[in-house]
Amino acid sequence: MIMKREEFLVRSGLQVETLEVWLEQRWLLPAAGDVESGYSEIDIARAHFIRDLQGNLGVNDPGIDVILHLVDQLHGMRRAFAELKQSQAKPGDE
Repeated sequence: MIMKREEFLVRSGLQVETLEVWLEQRWLLPAAGDVESGYSEIDIARAHFIRDLQGNLGVNDPGIDVILHLVDQLHGMRRAFAELKQSQAKPGDE
């Protein structure tokens, strides 16, 4: 489900200023770059993750950059492995 910026702010608990900083830092990447109405459940989960990193774990901004980059790489590898597995599956193995 794609949501507008206002709904995203309410559901994520972020302030407008925080969202603008996170968008500038590219910690959040709304669908198709649409910062007004391109937010998803994944963006909400990512916002909560970033808040946990900053607050509960005390990670600084450069650390968050590294962590988010690694998480994105991990998700990309999982997707690639799933596609590889699908392409290697024999008929009837699924």
